Amino acid sequence: MMRPARAVGLTVLLPVIAACAHPAVRGGTLASLHQVRPDTKEMPVDQGLDRAVQSYRDFLQQAPDSTLAPEAMRRLADLKIEKEFGIHGDGKPVELPASQGGTQAKSVAPAPGAGLSAASPNAAPQLALPRGMDGDRARAGPLEAIKLYDQLLAKYPQYASRDQVLYQKARAYDELGQPEEAMRVMEQLVSENPRSRFTDELQFRRAERFFVAKKYREAESSYAAIADGGSGSGYYELALYKLGWTLYKQQLYDEALHRYFALLDYKVKSGYDFDAKHSEAEQRRIEDTFQVVSLSFSNLGGPDVIGSYFGASGHRAYEDRVYRYLAEFYLAKLRYQDAATVYKSFVASYPFHLASPRFSVRVSEIYEQGGFPQLVLAAKKDFAGTYGLQGEYWHHFDVNKSPEVLSYLKSNLKDLANHYHAQYQDPKQHEQRAANYVEATRWYREFLTSFHTDPQAPQTDYQLADLMLENHDYAAAAHEYEITAYDYPPHAKSAAAGYAAIYAHREYLKVAGSDVKDAARRDTIDSSIKFADAFPQHEQAAVVLAAAAEDAYEMKDLVFARDSGRHLFEKFPNAAAGVRRDAWLVVAHSTFGLAEYADAEQAYGQVLEATPEGDASRAGLVENLAASIYKQGEQANQAGDYRTAANHFVRVKQVAPTSKICAAAEYDAGAALLRLKDWTAAAQVLDEFRRSFPEHELQKEATKQIAYAYQQAGQVAQSAGEYERVAKESPNPQLRAEALLQAGDLYAQADNADRAREAYSRYLAEFPKPVETAVETRSKVAEICKSKGEQAQYRHQLEEIVRADGAAGSERTDRTRNVAARAALELSKPIYEQFASLKLVQPFERSLQEKQRSMDTATRAFGALVDYQVGEVTAAATFYTAEIYANFGQALRESERPANLGVDALKDYEQQLADAAHPLEAKAIAVHEKNLELMRRGLNNAWTQKSVERLAALEPDRYARAEISSGFLGSLERYVYQPPPRAVAAAFGNPTAPATASGAADSASGQALAAGAGNANSH
Repeated sequence: MMRPARAVGLTVLLPVIAACAHPAVRGGTLASLHQVRPDTKEMPVDQGLDRAVQSYRDFLQQAPDSTLAPEAMRRLADLKIEKEFGIHGDGKPVELPASQGGTQAKSVAPAPGAGLSAASPNAAPQLALPRGMDGDRARAGPLEAIKLYDQLLAKYPQYASRDQVLYQKARAYDELGQPEEAMRVMEQLVSENPRSRFTDELQFRRAERFFVAKKYREAESSYAAIADGGSGSGYYELALYKLGWTLYKQQLYDEALHRYFALLDYKVKSGYDFDAKHSEAEQRRIEDTFQVVSLSFSNLGGPDVIGSYFGASGHRAYEDRVYRYLAEFYLAKLRYQDAATVYKSFVASYPFHLASPRFSVRVSEIYEQGGFPQLVLAAKKDFAGTYGLQGEYWHHFDVNKSPEVLSYLKSNLKDLANHYHAQYQDPKQHEQRAANYVEATRWYREFLTSFHTDPQAPQTDYQLADLMLENHDYAAAAHEYEITAYDYPPHAKSAAAGYAAIYAHREYLKVAGSDVKDAARRDTIDSSIKFADAFPQHEQAAVVLAAAAEDAYEMKDLVFARDSGRHLFEKFPNAAAGVRRDAWLVVAHSTFGLAEYADAEQAYGQVLEATPEGDASRAGLVENLAASIYKQGEQANQAGDYRTAANHFVRVKQVAPTSKICAAAEYDAGAALLRLKDWTAAAQVLDEFRRSFPEHELQKEATKQIAYAYQQAGQVAQSAGEYERVAKESPNPQLRAEALLQAGDLYAQADNADRAREAYSRYLAEFPKPVETAVETRSKVAEICKSKGEQAQYRHQLEEIVRADGAAGSERTDRTRNVAARAALELSKPIYEQFASLKLVQPFERSLQEKQRSMDTATRAFGALVDYQVGEVTAAATFYTAEIYANFGQALRESERPANLGVDALKDYEQQLADAAHPLEAKAIAVHEKNLELMRRGLNNAWTQKSVERLAALEPDRYARAEISSGFLGSLERYVYQPPPRAVAAAFGNPTAPATASGAADSASGQALAAGAGNANSH
C-alpha cells in the first residue's frame, strides 16, 4: 500500500510544475509499458505519491487558467498511471513470435527499448493487474488519467508535448486491456506527428499487433516505416527481421530475402563477426535469419535460384553461410541431390573461396550418406581434380594452412588410383581396360605431383611404372622407372627400378618405328649411363655401360655421344689406343656441333696426335681443327670481346696454315681490330691479308678498311692514298665518288694541296653531278688556286661555279646559290677595282665616257648579285654599288682641270663639278642606307659595318660613329634578318636601272662640264 500523502503548499508546487514544462518520458518506449514512469524527482523523496497527486489537484482548482495548468494536468494524469502501474511489470518482455503454423522460427532477443508485453502467437497482449487489487480499483486511475489527457488535448490543442500526452494515453488504454483504443491513439499520434520520438516505437507496436492478428499487409507497412527510416532507429534491426517474416508470410519470398539480407548486410557493416561468440538471443536471431532465408530460397526453387539471386542483387561476403544453411536444410529433409547441388553450385560460382574445399568434401559425404557409390566416385574425382596441389585454387591460398584439405586429398588420390588399377587388372572389366588405365594413370600422377616428397611416393611411382609396363607402354614405363630410381632418396626399389628402366627402353626399341628409333636409342644410352653411375656394383653395370658407349658412337647424337665418350675415358682409362681415338673423335664432333669450340679444338688435337701423317683423314681433321678455332673467334666477336676474337682468327693461320679458311680468318682478325679501334694493328693485319691473298674477293673491301683505319689513326696522308686506291679499284660509281672526295679532304688536312686538287679535279671530271657536291668541290679547288696565287685558274673555277649554278635548273639548291653568290662576288670585285682605278683626265669627255662605261659594267655585275638572295652577298653588292656612286662623285671632284682657265672660269668650272658630284654622293649615301635597313632586319656583317663606316665618313653630322654605336647598333639584337624587300632590291636589282640613271645624270654633267671647258678654252 502507498503511504498517505501529506499536503503540499501551492508555493512549493509552482516551481515544480514550471520545471516540468518539457519533461522526458522515462523508460524509453511505449512497448516498455511497465518501465515508463513519471519523473519522481520532481517531488522530494520523503513526500508520497498521493500527496503529489493531491497537490496537482489543488493547483488546478486554485489556478485553472494558469499557464502552468496544462503541465499540471499532464503531470497529474501521469501520476495516476504511475500510481497504478509504474512500480509493477518491470521485466523485459520480447517481441512477438514471428513464426506460426508450419514454421519453426525461434525466439529472438529484444530490440533496444522494445519491451513489449508477452503475447501468445494468436492473442494480443493482455493487462496484468497488480496483485492485491480488484479490477475496478485498478481501472480507476488509468480511466481518470485518460479523462485528464482528453481534457488537456481539448482545452490546449497546441500543447507542445501533445505527442507525449497521446503516448501516455495509449499506454493507459494498453494497461487497461483495450488494445483497439490503444491502437487508435497510436495511429492518431503517428498521423499527427510522424517525426515524434515515439513514432518508431508506436509503429513497431502497431506492427506487432497486426502481425499477431495475421494482418501482414498492415504489419508490413509499419515495419517498413521503421526500416526505411534507416539504421538510426533503435528498432531498425528488429524491424528488418520482422519485416522479412511479414513478407515471408505473404509468400513474397524475393522481397523477404531483400529485407533479411539488408539485416545481415547491416550486421556486417556494423562489425558483426558471424564466427565470434555473441549473446544467446542475438545468435538465435541470426540463426533464425539464415534459416528463414533457406526457407525462402527453397520456396523460390532452391539450388537454381540462389546463384541468380546474388548475381542480380549483389554478392555478399557471407554467401557461403547462406549456401551451407540451405544445403543442410535439404539434407535434414533427406533431399540428398538438392543438398549436394547447392554445395556444388557454390563451388562452381566461387572456385577460389576458402569454404569451397570443405563444401566439396560435403558433397562426397552427402552422396555417401545417401548411398550413391557412383556419385561418390564422381565427387571424389571432382575434388581431386580441383584441389590437387597443382590446381589453380592454391594460387590463392597457402596450402600449408589447410592440413585437413591435404589429408583428405592424399587419401582421396590413393583411393582413386588403387580403384582404377584394380579395375584395369580385373578380367571382368576387359572392355573398360583402356579407360581404367587412363584413370589409374591420371590419379597416380596426381598423387605424385601433389605429394612428391611423401614417403609413399617411390612405391606409388613404381606401381605407376608397373601399370605402364603391363599396358606395353614401354617408353612411358621406362621414364617412370627412371624417376623412381633416380629422383627420390635411396629406397628399397631404387636399383630394381633403374634396371627395369633399361629393360623397358630395350623392349621399346624392338617395337619403335624408324622415325623414333634414334630417339629411343638415345634414351636407352642415357638410362644406361645413369644406371652405371648410380649402381656401379650391380652385376650388370659393366655390360650396360659398354652397350651404351657403342650405341652413342653409332648414333652420333651430340649430347649423348659426347657424354658416352667421356664416360668411357672415366670408366676405362686403360682402353686401347684405337678405342680412345674413336672416343676422342666422337667427343670432337659432338662438342663442335654443340658450339663447345674450345673443347672441340682440344679433342681434334688429340685425334690428330693419334692419327698417322699419311692417313687420308688428316686433311679433313685439319680443316675441322681450323674451324673450331675460327668459331671461337666468332663467339668472342658476338660477345664483344674483339681482342680475343682477333687473336683466335690470327691463330688459325698459325695452327692450321694449310686450311682453306686462313684468308677469311685473317680478314676477320683485321675487322675485329677495327671494332676494337686498334687502328694501327688493324691496318697491319689487313695489309698482310692484301699481300698474302692478292686474288681474294675481299681485296677491295680490305683497302676500304685500311683507308678507314689510317684515317682514324690520324695518318691522313696514308688514308688519302688508300681512298685513291679505292676510287681506282671500285666498280661502284658512288663508292668511287665518295672515295675521291674523302681523299681530297684528307690530302687537304695533310697540307698536300696539289694531291688534294688532283683528287678533287678527278672527281669533277668524273662526277659533274650532283650539282651541289660538284659546286662545293669546285669551291675547294678555287681556294687551293687562290692560296697558290694562281689568279687565272682561281677566276676560272669561280666562273665554273657561277655557270654550274646557273645551269643547275631543278638541281639548284640553297647551298649552290650561296656558293655561286660568293663566287660571283669575288668575280665582281676586280670589275669595281678596274672602275675605281679610272681617273677623269683631259680630254675630259673621252675619259668621262670610259668611266661611265666601266660604271655600267660594275653596277650590272653587282646588281646581278642580288638575284642570289644571299644576305651577306646582298650586303656586299649594296656596299659596292654605293661605292661606285661615291667613287664617281669623288672622281668628278678630283678630275683634271682644263688648262688655260681664268680664275673666274675655273671657279665656275669647279662649281659645276661639285654640282655634278653632289647627286652621285647623295645616291651613294642612299644606297649605303639600304644596308642599314638590312641591319634593322637582323643582317649584321662586315659589309653592313663598312656601310656604317662609310656613312660616317660621307655624312659625319648625321652618322657620327658614337651616335650609331650607342643608338642604332645597340638595338640590332631586336631584329631578325629577313631577305631584302623589293624596295631595297630595286636600288640595284635591275642591272641597267642604276647605270642608266647615273649615266643620264653623268652624261648631262659631262656635257655641261665639257661645254664649260670649251667655253673656257674659247676664252
